[in-house]
Amino acid sequence: MFPKQSVVAMILAGGQGSRLGVLTDKLAKPAVPYGGKYRIIDFALSNCVNSGIEAVGVLTQYQPLVLNEYIGNGQPWDLDTMSSGLQILPPYQRSRGADWYKGTANAIYQNIDYISRYNPDYVVVLSGDHIYKMDYSKMVAYHKEKNASCTVASIEVPLEEASRFGILNVNEDNSIYEFEEKPKKPKSTKASMGVYVFTWSKLQVYLKEDEEDAKSSKDFGKNVLPNMLNSGEKLFAYDFHGYWKDVGTIESLWESNMDLLNPNTKFDLNDDSFKVYSRSPVMPPQYIADTANVKNSIISDGCNIYGNVDFSVLFNGVYIGKDASIQESIIMPGVKIEPGASVKYAIISENTIVRKGAKIGAKPHEVSKGEKWGITVIGDNIVIGDDVEIKAKSMIKDSIMHNEKSRKEVAIV
Repeated sequence: MFPKQSVVAMILAGGQGSRLGVLTDKLAKPAVPYGGKYRIIDFALSNCVNSGIEAVGVLTQYQPLVLNEYIGNGQPWDLDTMSSGLQILPPYQRSRGADWYKGTANAIYQNIDYISRYNPDYVVVLSGDHIYKMDYSKMVAYHKEKNASCTVASIEVPLEEASRFGILNVNEDNSIYEFEEKPKKPKSTKASMGVYVFTWSKLQVYLKEDEEDAKSSKDFGKNVLPNMLNSGEKLFAYDFHGYWKDVGTIESLWESNMDLLNPNTKFDLNDDSFKVYSRSPVMPPQYIADTANVKNSIISDGCNIYGNVDFSVLFNGVYIGKDASIQESIIMPGVKIEPGASVKYAIISENTIVRKGAKIGAKPHEVSKGEKWGITVIGDNIVIGDDVEIKAKSMIKDSIMHNEKSRKEVAIV
Protein backbone atom coordinates (compact mmCIF):
# COMPACT_ATOMS: atom_id res chain seq x y z
CA MET A 1 0.00 0.00 0.00
CA PHE A 2 1.17 3.50 -0.83
CA PRO A 3 0.48 6.26 1.69
CA LYS A 4 -2.13 8.81 0.66
CA GLN A 5 -0.73 11.97 -0.90
CA SER A 6 -3.01 14.99 -0.96
CA VAL A 7 -1.29 16.28 -4.12
CA VAL A 8 0.41 14.35 -6.95
CA ALA A 9 2.39 16.20 -9.63
CA MET A 10 2.66 14.95 -13.21
CA ILE A 11 5.39 16.53 -15.36
CA LEU A 12 4.97 16.25 -19.13
CA ALA A 13 8.55 15.79 -20.34
CA GLY A 14 8.22 13.80 -23.53
CA GLY A 15 8.29 16.63 -26.05
CA GLN A 16 10.60 16.56 -29.05
CA GLY A 17 11.23 20.29 -29.18
CA SER A 18 11.70 20.29 -32.96
CA ARG A 19 12.01 24.09 -33.07
CA LEU A 20 15.28 23.79 -31.15
CA GLY A 21 16.82 22.02 -34.14
CA VAL A 22 20.12 20.22 -33.55
CA LEU A 23 19.92 20.85 -29.80
CA THR A 24 17.19 18.23 -29.52
CA ASP A 25 18.36 15.76 -32.17
CA LYS A 26 19.55 13.39 -29.45
CA LEU A 27 17.73 14.47 -26.31
CA ALA A 28 14.31 15.60 -25.13
CA LYS A 29 13.71 19.33 -24.75
CA PRO A 30 13.49 19.18 -20.92
CA ALA A 31 17.05 17.78 -20.90
CA VAL A 32 18.55 20.78 -22.76
CA PRO A 33 21.19 22.55 -20.61
CA TYR A 34 20.32 25.95 -19.17
CA GLY A 35 21.96 28.66 -17.09
CA GLY A 36 25.46 27.23 -16.68
CA LYS A 37 24.66 24.28 -14.39
CA TYR A 38 21.02 23.28 -14.91
CA ARG A 39 18.80 21.46 -17.38
CA ILE A 40 15.31 22.75 -18.17
CA ILE A 41 13.60 19.94 -16.21
CA ASP A 42 15.26 21.21 -13.00
CA PHE A 43 12.72 24.00 -12.68
CA ALA A 44 9.57 21.88 -12.61
CA LEU A 45 11.26 19.37 -10.26
CA SER A 46 12.56 22.08 -7.94
CA ASN A 47 9.17 23.80 -7.90
CA CYS A 48 7.60 20.53 -6.73
CA VAL A 49 10.15 20.17 -3.92
CA ASN A 50 9.74 23.77 -2.81
CA SER A 51 5.95 23.30 -2.87
CA GLY A 52 6.05 20.28 -0.57
CA ILE A 53 4.89 17.81 -3.24
CA GLU A 54 6.39 14.38 -2.54
CA ALA A 55 4.86 12.22 -5.30
CA VAL A 56 6.07 13.27 -8.76
CA GLY A 57 5.62 11.40 -12.04
CA VAL A 58 7.80 12.40 -15.00
CA LEU A 59 6.27 11.34 -18.32
CA THR A 60 8.97 10.71 -20.92
CA GLN A 61 8.82 9.63 -24.55
CA TYR A 62 11.08 11.29 -27.15
CA GLN A 63 14.84 10.54 -26.84
CA PRO A 64 14.58 9.80 -23.10
CA LEU A 65 18.07 8.34 -22.46
CA VAL A 66 19.87 11.51 -21.30
CA LEU A 67 16.81 12.74 -19.39
CA ASN A 68 16.35 9.40 -17.61
CA GLU A 69 20.05 9.25 -16.68
CA TYR A 70 19.96 12.82 -15.43
CA ILE A 71 16.85 12.39 -13.26
CA GLY A 72 17.89 8.99 -11.90
CA ASN A 73 16.10 8.21 -8.64
CA GLY A 74 15.39 11.88 -7.88
CA GLN A 75 18.00 12.17 -5.12
CA PRO A 76 19.36 15.65 -6.07
CA TRP A 77 15.83 17.03 -5.66
CA ASP A 78 15.17 15.06 -2.44
CA LEU A 79 12.59 12.97 -4.28
CA ASP A 80 14.00 9.53 -3.49
CA THR A 81 11.81 8.47 -0.56
CA MET A 82 10.77 4.81 -0.29
CA SER A 83 7.01 5.43 -0.13
CA SER A 84 6.58 8.12 -2.79
CA GLY A 85 9.25 10.26 -4.48
CA LEU A 86 9.94 10.49 -8.20
CA GLN A 87 8.88 7.96 -10.82
CA ILE A 88 9.80 8.02 -14.53
CA LEU A 89 6.74 7.06 -16.58
CA PRO A 90 7.43 6.10 -20.21
CA PRO A 91 4.73 4.63 -22.47
CA TYR A 92 4.46 0.88 -21.83
CA GLN A 93 2.82 -2.16 -23.32
CA ARG A 94 -0.66 -3.09 -22.19
CA SER A 95 -2.78 -6.13 -22.89
CA ARG A 96 -4.19 -4.45 -25.98
CA GLY A 97 -0.75 -3.41 -27.23
CA ALA A 98 1.74 -0.59 -26.86
CA ASP A 99 0.53 3.01 -27.14
CA TRP A 100 2.70 6.08 -27.56
CA TYR A 101 1.39 9.13 -25.74
CA LYS A 102 -0.99 10.70 -28.26
CA GLY A 103 -1.29 14.07 -26.50
CA THR A 104 -1.04 15.75 -23.12
CA ALA A 105 -4.39 14.41 -21.90
CA ASN A 106 -3.73 10.89 -23.19
CA ALA A 107 -0.37 10.86 -21.42
CA ILE A 108 -2.09 11.49 -18.08
CA TYR A 109 -4.87 9.03 -18.94
CA GLN A 110 -2.34 6.25 -19.54
CA ASN A 111 -1.01 6.81 -16.02
CA ILE A 112 -4.28 6.88 -14.09
CA ASP A 113 -3.16 3.79 -12.16
CA TYR A 114 0.02 5.55 -11.00
CA ILE A 115 -1.96 8.52 -9.71
CA SER A 116 -4.71 6.41 -8.14
CA ARG A 117 -2.35 4.44 -5.92
CA TYR A 118 -1.78 7.62 -3.88
CA ASN A 119 -5.51 8.38 -3.66
CA PRO A 120 -4.89 12.14 -4.09
CA ASP A 121 -7.35 14.97 -3.71
CA TYR A 122 -5.61 17.08 -6.35
CA VAL A 123 -3.36 16.53 -9.34
CA VAL A 124 -0.96 19.20 -10.60
CA VAL A 125 -0.14 18.82 -14.30
CA LEU A 126 3.01 20.61 -15.46
CA SER A 127 5.09 21.16 -18.58
CA GLY A 128 8.70 20.10 -18.16
CA ASP A 129 10.09 22.68 -20.58
CA HIS A 130 9.45 26.08 -19.01
CA ILE A 131 11.79 28.32 -16.99
CA TYR A 132 10.16 29.74 -13.85
CA LYS A 133 9.98 29.44 -10.06
CA MET A 134 6.53 28.89 -8.58
CA ASP A 135 5.10 27.64 -5.29
CA TYR A 136 2.35 25.28 -6.41
CA SER A 137 1.01 24.96 -2.85
CA LYS A 138 -0.32 28.53 -3.11
CA MET A 139 -2.08 27.65 -6.34
CA VAL A 140 -3.59 24.51 -4.77
CA ALA A 141 -4.83 26.62 -1.84
CA TYR A 142 -6.45 29.06 -4.30
CA HIS A 143 -8.03 26.11 -6.13
CA LYS A 144 -9.52 24.82 -2.86
CA GLU A 145 -10.75 28.28 -1.87
CA LYS A 146 -12.61 28.62 -5.19
CA ASN A 147 -13.95 25.06 -4.97
CA ALA A 148 -12.81 24.69 -8.58
CA SER A 149 -12.71 21.62 -10.77
CA CYS A 150 -9.66 23.02 -12.56
CA THR A 151 -7.39 26.01 -12.00
CA VAL A 152 -5.10 27.26 -14.77
CA ALA A 153 -2.01 29.35 -14.03
CA SER A 154 -1.96 32.44 -16.22
CA ILE A 155 0.46 35.21 -17.09
CA GLU A 156 -0.05 38.47 -18.94
CA VAL A 157 1.59 38.59 -22.39
CA PRO A 158 1.82 41.39 -24.97
CA LEU A 159 -1.23 41.53 -27.25
CA GLU A 160 0.93 41.02 -30.34
CA GLU A 161 2.17 37.71 -28.89
CA ALA A 162 -1.14 36.44 -27.49
CA SER A 163 -1.98 34.39 -30.60
CA ARG A 164 0.96 32.08 -29.75
CA PHE A 165 -0.69 30.92 -26.51
CA GLY A 166 -3.81 29.35 -25.11
CA ILE A 167 -5.81 32.41 -24.01
CA LEU A 168 -8.12 32.49 -20.97
CA ASN A 169 -11.15 34.75 -21.17
CA VAL A 170 -12.38 35.41 -17.64
CA ASN A 171 -15.10 37.11 -15.61
CA GLU A 172 -14.40 39.69 -12.88
CA ASP A 173 -13.86 36.96 -10.28
CA ASN A 174 -11.27 35.28 -12.55
CA SER A 175 -13.62 32.43 -13.39
CA ILE A 176 -12.97 31.22 -16.93
CA TYR A 177 -15.84 31.43 -19.40
CA GLU A 178 -13.84 30.58 -22.54
CA PHE A 179 -10.55 28.94 -23.45
CA GLU A 180 -9.13 29.76 -26.89
CA GLU A 181 -6.16 27.77 -28.20
CA LYS A 182 -3.84 30.13 -30.15
CA PRO A 183 -6.63 32.45 -31.38
CA LYS A 184 -5.99 34.58 -34.46
CA LYS A 185 -7.80 37.50 -32.80
CA PRO A 186 -7.31 37.12 -29.03
CA LYS A 187 -9.90 38.70 -26.75
CA SER A 188 -7.50 39.04 -23.83
CA THR A 189 -3.81 38.85 -22.94
CA LYS A 190 -4.20 36.32 -20.13
CA ALA A 191 -2.14 33.35 -21.36
CA SER A 192 -2.13 29.82 -20.00
CA MET A 193 1.23 28.77 -18.57
CA GLY A 194 0.52 25.07 -19.05
CA VAL A 195 0.25 24.62 -15.27
CA TYR A 196 -3.00 23.04 -14.09
CA VAL A 197 -4.49 22.01 -10.76
CA PHE A 198 -7.30 19.48 -11.08
CA THR A 199 -9.62 17.98 -8.52
CA TRP A 200 -8.76 14.33 -9.08
CA SER A 201 -12.31 12.99 -8.91
CA LYS A 202 -13.30 15.40 -11.70
CA LEU A 203 -10.22 14.88 -13.86
CA GLN A 204 -10.69 11.12 -14.04
CA VAL A 205 -14.16 11.54 -15.52
CA TYR A 206 -13.07 13.92 -18.27
CA LEU A 207 -9.93 11.96 -19.12
CA LYS A 208 -12.01 8.83 -19.69
CA GLU A 209 -14.58 10.72 -21.75
CA ASP A 210 -11.84 12.28 -23.85
CA GLU A 211 -10.16 8.92 -24.41
CA GLU A 212 -13.42 7.46 -25.74
CA ASP A 213 -13.88 10.36 -28.18
CA ALA A 214 -12.36 9.20 -31.48
CA LYS A 215 -12.37 12.78 -32.83
CA SER A 216 -10.38 14.22 -29.92
CA SER A 217 -6.72 15.19 -30.30
CA LYS A 218 -6.24 14.12 -26.64
CA ASP A 219 -5.02 17.56 -25.58
CA PHE A 220 -5.83 19.53 -22.41
CA GLY A 221 -6.08 22.92 -24.09
CA LYS A 222 -7.92 21.81 -27.21
CA ASN A 223 -10.23 19.19 -25.70
CA VAL A 224 -10.37 18.59 -21.95
CA LEU A 225 -10.64 22.18 -20.71
CA PRO A 226 -13.30 23.19 -23.29
CA ASN A 227 -15.25 20.02 -22.46
CA MET A 228 -15.17 20.88 -18.76
CA LEU A 229 -16.40 24.40 -19.47
CA ASN A 230 -19.18 23.14 -21.72
CA SER A 231 -20.29 20.78 -18.95
CA GLY A 232 -20.63 23.63 -16.47
CA GLU A 233 -17.55 22.86 -14.34
CA LYS A 234 -15.97 25.70 -12.37
CA LEU A 235 -12.63 26.73 -13.90
CA PHE A 236 -10.54 29.60 -12.55
CA ALA A 237 -7.42 31.46 -13.66
CA TYR A 238 -4.59 31.83 -11.14
CA ASP A 239 -2.56 34.96 -11.85
CA PHE A 240 1.23 34.51 -11.75
CA HIS A 241 3.45 37.60 -11.60
CA GLY A 242 6.97 36.19 -11.61
CA TYR A 243 9.43 35.35 -14.38
CA TRP A 244 8.24 32.70 -16.85
CA LYS A 245 9.69 31.71 -20.19
CA ASP A 246 8.64 29.07 -22.68
CA VAL A 247 12.04 28.11 -24.16
CA GLY A 248 10.62 26.30 -27.17
CA THR A 249 12.61 28.21 -29.79
CA ILE A 250 16.30 29.00 -30.32
CA GLU A 251 15.59 32.70 -29.76
CA SER A 252 13.66 32.20 -26.49
CA LEU A 253 16.29 29.77 -25.13
CA TRP A 254 19.06 32.25 -25.90
CA GLU A 255 17.05 35.17 -24.46
CA SER A 256 16.27 33.31 -21.24
CA ASN A 257 19.95 32.54 -20.66
CA MET A 258 20.87 36.15 -21.38
CA ASP A 259 18.17 37.27 -18.91
CA LEU A 260 20.29 35.74 -16.14
CA LEU A 261 22.92 38.38 -16.89
CA ASN A 262 20.46 41.28 -16.88
CA PRO A 263 19.95 42.82 -13.40
CA ASN A 264 16.57 44.19 -14.46
CA THR A 265 15.14 40.72 -15.14
CA LYS A 266 14.86 39.86 -11.42
CA PHE A 267 15.16 36.11 -11.97
CA ASP A 268 17.51 35.03 -9.20
CA LEU A 269 18.90 31.49 -9.25
CA ASN A 270 20.85 32.15 -6.05
CA ASP A 271 17.82 32.77 -3.82
CA ASP A 272 18.27 30.43 -0.84
CA SER A 273 14.59 30.75 0.10
CA PHE A 274 13.55 29.03 -3.17
CA LYS A 275 16.46 26.96 -4.44
CA VAL A 276 16.72 25.44 -7.89
CA TYR A 277 18.29 21.99 -7.54
CA SER A 278 20.27 20.12 -10.20
CA ARG A 279 22.43 17.06 -10.76
CA SER A 280 25.64 18.96 -11.41
CA PRO A 281 28.87 17.03 -11.99
CA VAL A 282 31.56 17.34 -9.32
CA MET A 283 34.34 19.36 -10.95
CA PRO A 284 37.23 21.53 -9.76
CA PRO A 285 36.71 25.30 -9.47
CA GLN A 286 36.97 27.37 -12.62
CA TYR A 287 40.35 28.83 -13.59
CA ILE A 288 40.62 32.31 -15.09
CA ALA A 289 44.12 33.08 -16.39
CA ASP A 290 45.86 36.46 -16.35
CA THR A 291 45.39 36.59 -20.14
CA ALA A 292 41.60 36.32 -19.73
CA ASN A 293 39.06 39.13 -19.73
CA VAL A 294 35.64 38.15 -18.36
CA LYS A 295 32.71 40.60 -18.18
CA ASN A 296 29.17 40.07 -16.87
CA SER A 297 29.08 36.32 -17.50
CA ILE A 298 28.21 33.06 -15.76
CA ILE A 299 31.25 30.76 -15.52
CA SER A 300 30.59 27.26 -14.13
CA ASP A 301 32.93 24.85 -12.34
CA GLY A 302 35.65 23.15 -14.33
CA CYS A 303 36.01 25.98 -16.86
CA ASN A 304 39.46 27.12 -17.98
CA ILE A 305 39.42 30.65 -19.39
CA TYR A 306 42.45 32.10 -21.18
CA GLY A 307 40.58 34.36 -23.64
CA ASN A 308 37.79 36.93 -23.63
CA VAL A 309 34.22 36.27 -22.45
CA ASP A 310 31.52 38.95 -22.48
CA PHE A 311 27.81 38.64 -21.57
CA SER A 312 27.80 34.88 -21.99
CA VAL A 313 26.87 31.69 -20.13
CA LEU A 314 29.52 28.97 -19.88
CA PHE A 315 28.63 25.50 -18.56
CA ASN A 316 30.93 23.13 -16.69
CA GLY A 317 34.20 21.99 -18.23
CA VAL A 318 34.39 24.62 -20.99
CA TYR A 319 37.83 25.64 -22.31
CA ILE A 320 38.39 29.07 -23.87
CA GLY A 321 41.82 29.47 -25.48
CA LYS A 322 44.07 32.52 -25.50
CA ASP A 323 42.83 35.38 -27.71
CA ALA A 324 39.54 33.56 -28.32
CA SER A 325 36.46 35.79 -28.03
CA ILE A 326 33.01 34.77 -26.77
CA GLN A 327 30.23 37.37 -26.96
CA GLU A 328 26.50 37.08 -26.16
CA SER A 329 26.65 33.30 -26.42
CA ILE A 330 25.76 30.06 -24.63
CA ILE A 331 28.56 27.50 -24.42
CA MET A 332 27.33 24.11 -23.19
CA PRO A 333 29.25 21.48 -21.16
CA GLY A 334 32.63 20.23 -22.35
CA VAL A 335 33.00 22.59 -25.31
CA LYS A 336 36.55 23.54 -26.34
CA ILE A 337 37.16 26.88 -28.06
CA GLU A 338 40.75 27.01 -29.33
CA PRO A 339 42.98 30.13 -29.43
CA GLY A 340 41.94 32.93 -31.77
CA ALA A 341 38.43 31.60 -32.43
CA SER A 342 35.46 33.97 -32.33
CA VAL A 343 31.91 33.13 -31.19
CA LYS A 344 29.14 35.74 -31.37
CA TYR A 345 25.40 35.37 -30.69
CA ALA A 346 25.61 31.60 -30.77
CA ILE A 347 24.65 28.43 -28.92
CA ILE A 348 27.28 25.68 -29.01
CA SER A 349 26.10 22.29 -27.82
CA GLU A 350 27.93 19.76 -25.63
CA ASN A 351 31.50 18.49 -26.24
CA THR A 352 32.02 20.31 -29.53
CA ILE A 353 35.45 21.62 -30.57
CA VAL A 354 35.92 24.95 -32.33
CA ARG A 355 39.40 25.01 -33.83
CA LYS A 356 41.87 27.90 -34.06
CA GLY A 357 40.73 31.01 -35.88
CA ALA A 358 37.21 29.77 -36.59
CA LYS A 359 34.45 32.39 -36.68
CA ILE A 360 30.98 31.44 -35.45
CA GLY A 361 28.02 33.81 -35.85
CA ALA A 362 27.88 37.58 -36.00
CA LYS A 363 26.45 40.63 -34.30
CA PRO A 364 23.27 42.06 -35.88
CA HIS A 365 25.05 45.03 -37.46
CA GLU A 366 27.79 42.80 -38.92
CA VAL A 367 25.48 40.90 -41.28
CA SER A 368 25.87 41.75 -44.96
CA LYS A 369 23.00 43.37 -46.80
CA GLY A 370 20.52 40.79 -48.04
CA GLU A 371 21.55 38.18 -45.45
CA LYS A 372 19.40 37.19 -42.49
CA TRP A 373 20.57 37.65 -38.91
CA GLY A 374 19.77 35.30 -36.05
CA ILE A 375 21.27 33.03 -33.41
CA THR A 376 23.81 30.53 -34.78
CA VAL A 377 23.50 26.97 -33.42
CA ILE A 378 26.27 24.34 -33.44
CA GLY A 379 25.36 20.73 -32.62
CA ASP A 380 27.00 18.44 -30.08
CA ASN A 381 30.15 16.28 -30.39
CA ILE A 382 31.33 17.80 -33.68
CA VAL A 383 34.40 19.73 -34.85
CA ILE A 384 34.52 23.11 -36.56
CA GLY A 385 37.89 23.26 -38.33
CA ASP A 386 40.66 25.85 -38.35
CA ASP A 387 39.55 29.23 -39.78
CA VAL A 388 36.10 27.91 -40.78
CA GLU A 389 33.46 30.67 -40.90
CA ILE A 390 29.86 29.95 -39.91
CA LYS A 391 27.37 32.67 -40.82
CA ALA A 392 24.68 34.10 -38.57
CA LYS A 393 21.40 32.14 -38.30
CA SER A 394 23.08 28.89 -39.35
CA MET A 395 22.37 25.53 -37.78
CA ILE A 396 25.20 22.98 -37.95
CA LYS A 397 24.72 19.29 -37.17
CA ASP A 398 27.90 17.72 -38.66
CA SER A 399 31.62 18.47 -38.45
CA ILE A 400 32.99 21.04 -40.92
CA MET A 401 36.75 20.97 -41.45
CA HIS A 402 37.14 23.40 -44.37
CA ASN A 403 35.40 26.44 -45.80
CA GLU A 404 33.29 25.55 -48.85
CA LYS A 405 30.95 27.89 -50.70
CA SER A 406 28.32 25.20 -51.30
CA ARG A 407 28.35 23.50 -47.94
CA LYS A 408 25.38 21.17 -47.50
CA GLU A 409 25.95 20.82 -43.76
CA VAL A 410 24.76 24.37 -43.10
CA ALA A 411 21.00 24.68 -42.76
CA ILE A 412 19.75 28.25 -42.55
CA VAL A 413 16.74 28.39 -40.20
